[in-house]
Amino acid sequence: MFEAITKLLGMKSDADDKDVMLDPKLCAAALLVHLSAVDGEVSESERQTIERTLKEHYQLTPPEVADLVVLATEKDHEAVDFYAFTSTLNKLEPEEKIEIIRMMWQVAFADSENHELEDNMVWRVAELIGVSNRDRTILRAEVRGQSSE
Repeated sequence: MFEAITKLLGMKSDADDKDVMLDPKLCAAALLVHLSAVDGEVSESERQTIERTLKEHYQLTPPEVADLVVLATEKDHEAVDFYAFTSTLNKLEPEEKIEIIRMMWQVAFADSENHELEDNMVWRVAELIGVSNRDRTILRAEVRGQSSE
């Protein structure tokens, strides 16, 4: 009964807390999936970059990456905002947060077209997880330089 009332009022119950406390890998993957689609089109290079960055960063096997991307896509579709993802990522060490922003820039530049909505999303996520404007800008320049080589 209490859960029904809290759901009706938009409050979170203990059962909902389990959904909020997601695995950081899943949160990062969901943000990457969302980022790839934010400009209205998911390119093959963006999809491959998501898979590659997740595989390399988290030392996952191809089947693990495939499963993670499927689950991340589901979570992204269910999410109304970035809070569930960024609240989890905000608890990570600063170096890990910076690596997540680096992965986001890699996806943003994967198709050689950096859309303003991609820039905006990376900026918003960086702000929400506590990555400084300076670090975000440096990472952007680094990844952009790598993608043009």
